[in-house]
Amino acid sequence: MTKNKRELLAGYVDNELTHEEREAFERELKQNPELRAELEEFRRLKEVTGMVRYADLPDEVWESYWQSIYRKLERGIGWILFSIGAIILLIAAVYAFFANFLADPAVPLIIKFGVSALAAGLIFLLVSYIRERLFAYHRDRYKEVKK
Repeated sequence: MTKNKRELLAGYVDNELTHEEREAFERELKQNPELRAELEEFRRLKEVTGMVRYADLPDEVWESYWQSIYRKLERGIGWILFSIGAIILLIAAVYAFFANFLADPAVPLIIKFGVSALAAGLIFLLVSYIRERLFAYHRDRYKEVKK
């Protein structure tokens, strides 16, 4: 059987042929017993593959995964270490900047005061935001809802 007939066979089984292609293919089917046998084989194959389903894990397995203490500890420790590292680097960078900046006699006093006030305000806002987010997280009524 030529490639063209195989394509027509697959299109016929999947009901994707045009009216003219379908009529020509059905004429060929009447004359060719080999083609009819192959058509039946394609239909059985489509039926079998149509019944195949992927197995999904039971809900209990997913539930235990999402609530496992290992996952919570792992992420908690990761965030703690990340936060400590970020805080240390931020403090070191701010200290180095202000040590050089404030000690520089070429920088006017008003600029030193303005930059210091800006930095202090930023730190206060950051701490306030983090405190607010922690407060909201601990009082979130929906944090135990399944996602």
